[in-house]
Amino acid sequence: MAWTRRQLLIAGGGLVGVGLAQGLKLQSGNGLAQSPVIPPEGQSLAMAPAGFYAPPRGSVRIAVISDLNSQYGSTHYEAEVIESMRLLPQWKPDLVLCGGDMIAGQSLSLSRGQVQAMWAAFDRHVAAPLRQAGLPFGFTIGNHDGSGALEREGRFRFALDRELARAYWKQPSHNPGLTFVDQAQFPFSYTFTQNQIFYLVWDASTAQISEAQLGWVERSLASAAAQQARLRMVIGHLPLYGIAVGRDRPGEFLNQAERLRSLLERYRVHTYISGHHHAYYPGHRGQLQLLHTGALGSGPRRLLGSDRTPQKTLTIVDVSLEPANTRYTTYDMTTRQVLDSRQLPTQISAPNGRVFRRDINPGA
Repeated sequence: MAWTRRQLLIAGGGLVGVGLAQGLKLQSGNGLAQSPVIPPEGQSLAMAPAGFYAPPRGSVRIAVISDLNSQYGSTHYEAEVIESMRLLPQWKPDLVLCGGDMIAGQSLSLSRGQVQAMWAAFDRHVAAPLRQAGLPFGFTIGNHDGSGALEREGRFRFALDRELARAYWKQPSHNPGLTFVDQAQFPFSYTFTQNQIFYLVWDASTAQISEAQLGWVERSLASAAAQQARLRMVIGHLPLYGIAVGRDRPGEFLNQAERLRSLLERYRVHTYISGHHHAYYPGHRGQLQLLHTGALGSGPRRLLGSDRTPQKTLTIVDVSLEPANTRYTTYDMTTRQVLDSRQLPTQISAPNGRVFRRDINPGA
């Protein structure tokens, strides 16, 4: 069920995207409860394009998109992607984050020219409009952008994809506008800070996070830049747990999810943002928030245990830094209506662990 603008205004902006169902036990710790948000001085309480519900603005606003591509080799982007790029500046985000799959590679039949053409189309339809609007763009490389899959000899199976992804992002004219802390392995893994939030992007384009990369993750999260930040977020393409139909088998989610979650929790990471499953689910497991982003491009999928029609989504995350807290407003970009999170499963029994909707406290 999608709410109308009037119903949302009656219900109150503090409940949008959280879906507090009557009779459910709510978790008040770990940034799950929805505290009133005071916007920065000089900024309005609510901002959105005409015809969209306008949520109260947090101290920091992040627009989250993911999985923008169409079929293999396509230089076409669907209407929801084009429209989102046109409208994004009107939400006044401080940052746009993408969960990966910006182009439609990962096919050995694609030529160098075809992959370059896809990056050119991405620049024309997505990156250039964001640059022109002055919106910083943080992203993670997806399996269709530059898969890290290895051959037996240890070589990258899709080496051409990775070469051309690096070449695109290394061009000075394609500067994403981020304040980097560590960009030695950019665009595959890097860190940056903005508005007192520390962001770590790891290469989760395959199910395996290498031991070398995990060492870098731990050093980065232990750093002064990370620990002095008010909030820490990690972004990767594959999620920790399998939550969508057709993506609930090994290889479609990260290996050793519990080990990875423990590592992120140890360094007080607030949220892990992922794509790949093409299904929106605002979840948590343990102390870690899990924002599973829906696909904005082709191929949205159903959640496990749900019969809801898949939707193409864009999520606005409003962040309160005192105390650390996040509030989601997620739009169906086909209908322009806000998703009612109460209609999503209260929990998902993934093949490698149970994920709870973020307003549910299983221990209460």
